[in-house]
Amino acid sequence: MVVAAVGTVGAFRLVTSKNVVHAALYLVVALGMVGAVYLLLAAEFVAWVQILIYVGAIVVLLLFSLMLTKAPIGREALDNQQRGVAALVALAVFAGLLLLIRDTFPDQRIEVQATNTADIGNSLFRGFVLPFEVVSILLLAALVGAVVIARRDGSE
Repeated sequence: MVVAAVGTVGAFRLVTSKNVVHAALYLVVALGMVGAVYLLLAAEFVAWVQILIYVGAIVVLLLFSLMLTKAPIGREALDNQQRGVAALVALAVFAGLLLLIRDTFPDQRIEVQATNTADIGNSLFRGFVLPFEVVSILLLAALVGAVVIARRDGSE
């Protein structure tokens, strides 16, 4: 219950933060709590992969991209005064997802099954190897683009 509460607060602060760097740090909290949920479900391998890949690599990539591009940071750069509309849309999407999940899985419980690392690896990389590689190439392209933009700005 505590892990869910901390993760929810971190996710809420992530989307309501006025500073991009603070939002990245709240992203660390939210992703860390996802890793903690995996630990509570006895999926240690997935938990540590979550921590290493998402918390370690992706957040560091995000922070480096922000620093290299010299992006404007803060409320003045990103505020477009449509927070109320965004909140209503978010609540509508949340309600729709709750109804969809409730109608799809009525009165069903999820049973936790013991698995080993080989089963997890097979399930991840058998059907999801292409999306995994596409995301890694996309992240690499974003980092290279940030470096190119930063060098171009620095030479002027």
